[in-house]
Amino acid sequence: MTFWKKIFRPTQADPKLELIPLYNQIVANARTPHWYEEGQVPDSIDGRFDMIAAVFSLVLLRLEQDAAQAQNMAHLTEVLVDDMDGQLREVGIGDMIVGKHIGKMMGAVGGRITAFREAFTDTGQLDEVITRNIYRGGGVDKEAIAHVKQGLTAIAQALSLVSAGELAAGKAIW
Repeated sequence: MTFWKKIFRPTQADPKLELIPLYNQIVANARTPHWYEEGQVPDSIDGRFDMIAAVFSLVLLRLEQDAAQAQNMAHLTEVLVDDMDGQLREVGIGDMIVGKHIGKMMGAVGGRITAFREAFTDTGQLDEVITRNIYRGGGVDKEAIAHVKQGLTAIAQALSLVSAGELAAGKAIW
């Protein structure tokens, strides 16, 4: 390869950019007002993160059912990290501790994935998992928990009807 071809060759697009439409769907779903109104999820930074993490977890659980989606799962997680990094900086978290916060957030997401995987296998656990992971164990009325449970169950069912490839492309309606 000549020197000029090396310098001016087209660069490859970052593969995680292909997952941004799916990530935008996750965030849009998690920001739907019914979660915060009927579901009484706190409309705060933590409450919004909890809803994004919950919906994100359901999407990853769907993608993990197709071994061919492993790379897309990793890229989608990178998109989440990039977004959370930007959000933390926007609220004033300094460079020195952003990484620590991101580490905690990703640990929380990992915990939610495990909890939701188990809860959707044994739905008797779902109320407790929702209380712990979305309401952070705080007191909330049963109607609100039932609303969130119904919403998350509907998402999981809708995701199960979509091909993993179509989901990853951000073209699926769920």
